[in-house]
Amino acid sequence: MSQDFDLETLVHLEQTLYDSGYQEGFAHGRIHGLIEGRALGREKGFELWEELAFYETFALTWKTIYTSLGREEDKTRKAHHIRHLLDLISQFPQVNPSASDSELDILKLSRQIQSRYRALCSTLGLKPSNIRASEADTLDAAQTNVEPVWKIENDQTMF
Repeated sequence: MSQDFDLETLVHLEQTLYDSGYQEGFAHGRIHGLIEGRALGREKGFELWEELAFYETFALTWKTIYTSLGREEDKTRKAHHIRHLLDLISQFPQVNPSASDSELDILKLSRQIQSRYRALCSTLGLKPSNIRASEADTLDAAQTNVEPVWKIENDQTMF
């Protein structure tokens, strides 16, 4: 009986199987990570643009109301906040900037836009609406019958 049995491969059998499983699992995880990452990126990107669209629509609406009904003594401060908010929104990138190409801090710009929105609401005498889509998901179904955020009055003292 000849011995063609390699004892060395038997000693490292566990490590060999571990390495093989790790490589297969890593490749499989990479594929699924890319798929899930893209889906999450689309979801969060939509939430961010939904928020920006709200701010832009809010500012454009008040700009229209303000220019048609505004009183001259109030115009400068409100108009300044509206212009500044629209200017910040226009600076927001509409394509995905690569990290090496851009020095733009998206989170900082987003915080500036939110701050300017709150300042505009304060100037208009309105309570800022919490419109973040990620926070809206946490509301219970019982909270859907919430009273409107803005109280609209017939007198034109707020313009």
